[in-house]
Amino acid sequence: MTKKEWPLWEVFIRSKQGLNHKHVGSLRAADEVMAIENARDVYTRRSEGVSIWVVESKNIFASDPSDADALFEPANSKVYRHPTFYDVPDGIEHM
Repeated sequence: MTKKEWPLWEVFIRSKQGLNHKHVGSLRAADEVMAIENARDVYTRRSEGVSIWVVESKNIFASDPSDADALFEPANSKVYRHPTFYDVPDGIEHM
């Protein structure tokens, strides 16, 4: 297998301050172990990450942007799903 044939991996990093992983980029690697090692070297040079996820790009499925109206419009009519009128109690973090 040549380097050009290596699968594409999507890289997600969780920062020290964050609670969620964020997509930071893509890279090619022969397998998941190499992908994590390369992601560490490329995307966490300043020790900003505490967790790395790699997902082979072929395993990610996404909605079509042209379907956005039909997919997301029904949620806009349900105001109770939008927490804009709830009071957040003191001491609650990361909300």
